[in-house]
Amino acid sequence: MKKINIIVLLLFAVMLPNCISGQNTKFKVVLDAGHGGKDPGAIANGIKEKDVVLATTLLVGEILSNEKDVEVIYTRKKDVFIDLDQRAKIANKAHANLFVSVHCNSAPKATAANGTETYVMGVTKSVSNLEVARRENEVVTLESDYKLKYGGYDPKSPESVISTSVLQEDNLNQSIEIAAILEKNFEKADRYSRGVKQAGFLVLRDIYMPRVLVELGFLTNKKEVKYLNSKAGQNKLAQQIANSIISYKKEYFGETLNVKESTTSTKEPVQVDTTKSKSNEPKAVDSGVEFKVQISAGNKKLELKAQNFKGLSPISIEEAGPIYRYFYGSTSSYNTAKELLIEAKNKGYDSAFLIAFKNGKKVSVSEALK
Repeated sequence: MKKINIIVLLLFAVMLPNCISGQNTKFKVVLDAGHGGKDPGAIANGIKEKDVVLATTLLVGEILSNEKDVEVIYTRKKDVFIDLDQRAKIANKAHANLFVSVHCNSAPKATAANGTETYVMGVTKSVSNLEVARRENEVVTLESDYKLKYGGYDPKSPESVISTSVLQEDNLNQSIEIAAILEKNFEKADRYSRGVKQAGFLVLRDIYMPRVLVELGFLTNKKEVKYLNSKAGQNKLAQQIANSIISYKKEYFGETLNVKESTTSTKEPVQVDTTKSKSNEPKAVDSGVEFKVQISAGNKKLELKAQNFKGLSPISIEEAGPIYRYFYGSTSSYNTAKELLIEAKNKGYDSAFLIAFKNGKKVSVSEALK
């Protein structure tokens, strides 16, 4: 009997925050200015990363403050040092809908390197991605007991960076989508986009919501650092970050936010019927129900050929603003859909998930099964 009571109490403790947040109608975004205080971040051409990202992040917050249904939460608003795990705690405690960490890049051996890039949490074997994550994660050495706090993490070990990537992959697809929106909007501001990438960042590891890390540009590039350190440059970057957050909110939550639904941690994104699916495949026609497997999302449009999707076919596409979503298969059978999902995961699409349509409209999988 005691065991049952303990389980009930634990379930209540997990569910309570979502019940409470359901009474809040605002979209919560956590803005995280990287580094700070004793941690200057990258230093190049006389400019410190911590100063550029703080100024830009505060500008993002000012723009978003004009949105009546958006609540902004900062991890820091001044030049102070905040532990990486504390940044995650701030976001989780707030039951936020989105976490955006703002940084600047550096490339000592490639001073011509330039452009923005946005990272999501994930496994990578790319040497350059691993190096970016290693540099950003190195701040943990300034924290006391960092090896204990981060499970023996060693910032000098590539294995540590890779192992960090496999934790907490819920909401990965939504993270990829906000990342793609950011990079698309940076291009609109005449910034060179280096694209959406994956790597193991400690600041993203323990956050239970869609989360991204933005690299605004390279301080080691003399031309780019002038832009990054200028009021005009920071205003342009901040405007595009704010625009991206607003676009993401509208795409997933519409004009009126249902926080109770959106804050539940799930691999199935909140569905908003804002687009129509474009497909080169026949539709399943049993009671108007159709299941597909979403395998990826990004800001690049690909030909719907099997060789572009690890041999999977048929593939369909859905376009929503700057985002392209790719789906594998089409069936009215839930059991068949689960088999397709397993096949997609076996092909390497680890973050694939099921989506459902009823009479042509997106619905939750549970709604489709009623």
